[in-house]
Amino acid sequence: MAAPLRTALHAATGVPRMFSAALGAGAGPIGATQVVLISGAATSVAARRGRGEPGRQNAVRHFVWQALIAARLGLPVARAVAEAQETGTRNAADSRVDRHNNAAGQEYGTAHADELAGGSARAALEALAGVALEKWAVDELVWVNDR
Repeated sequence: MAAPLRTALHAATGVPRMFSAALGAGAGPIGATQVVLISGAATSVAARRGRGEPGRQNAVRHFVWQALIAARLGLPVARAVAEAQETGTRNAADSRVDRHNNAAGQEYGTAHADELAGGSARAALEALAGVALEKWAVDELVWVNDR
């Protein structure tokens, strides 16, 4: 199978893979649905707030995504979903960076679960984007071409 086709298949199966991983980690159908909704909103927030520097949008997306899932659904769910997303990725360097940024988000989300628990997911992701940009500025979040 050609690399572009593998990449497209990996992207196309992302939602079912994340949903199944969340279910398997004990999130239940409602929690698994929240994972999918948070994932989409995280992509949107990161696209707007993270653009402008190579790698920053991806780093912000992984951080905010995993921080909110960890805060609202627990670390086991966040880890399972993150690993499901990275499974099958052909770019080992990109996956290594994503895992680093996922772990940073999971740590932050776990430590700040009380403040991230209430309100809309969108508002929480916006607040988390500010944190992610601060972490990016001091090289706590990374990208493939490591600055």
